[in-house]
Amino acid sequence: MPAGEVAGDRTAPPALEEFRQRLRALAGTDFGVHTPRWLTRFGDATRLAERYRDGRVLLAGDAAHIHPPMGGQGLNLGIQDAFNLGWKLAAEVSGWAPEGLLDSYQAERQPVAADVLSNTRAQAELLSPEPGPRAVRQLMSELMDFEEVNRYLIEKITAIGVRYDFGAEHPLVGHRLRDIELKQGRLYTLMHRGRGLLLDQTGRLSVAGWADRVDHVADASEELDVPAALLRPDGHVAWAGDDQQDLLSQLPRWFGAPVG
Repeated sequence: MPAGEVAGDRTAPPALEEFRQRLRALAGTDFGVHTPRWLTRFGDATRLAERYRDGRVLLAGDAAHIHPPMGGQGLNLGIQDAFNLGWKLAAEVSGWAPEGLLDSYQAERQPVAADVLSNTRAQAELLSPEPGPRAVRQLMSELMDFEEVNRYLIEKITAIGVRYDFGAEHPLVGHRLRDIELKQGRLYTLMHRGRGLLLDQTGRLSVAGWADRVDHVADASEELDVPAALLRPDGHVAWAGDDQQDLLSQLPRWFGAPVG
């Protein structure tokens, strides 16, 4: 419920009486509410940094974007910022980062944040008790009876639908590969070292020259319908296919020059 003019000091903890007043104003009754377990207030401030990087200063999480807390999306957004940035910073520190890798952090993550800000703004509008937003809520409720709509909204709010634009036509490239089951175990368990990973179902590909940065896992999975996939340390697919020369054209883009 909007705080209205009830709260004089919005930094002060909310009181049950404030809540009662707003209920009476909006619903005509306070429903006899009592004994609250938890009361909090939040604002609708929505901001997005123009730049995520200025020289040696980089922004992530709430320093880069703020928005209403609908759906708990801010925590997920911030963690994925850090995951995206972390391996790129490590590559810079280790000296093997290709040119432009660190700048790809903003290029990839800022559009994701802009999308989250857009959908939390929409959800904030839907919270209004006014007739217009109530009508839209009713329509949204009806649309969510369709599986495609439901899946689209779930993937948006959970951020599992995020796809970075790597300029590739393959539908898997740019997406984060889910935690599929392999003969050697779960995929994410094999990625705990924070390195790139070539998941090779053909058994004939090679990452020679990048073995200090990329693990080669020759394994098969019924859940993966491509011959092989090159994963960045954040789990996003950088390449998919079965051609060694094509693979060699992509390894330097993400993992720098080969060694030896």
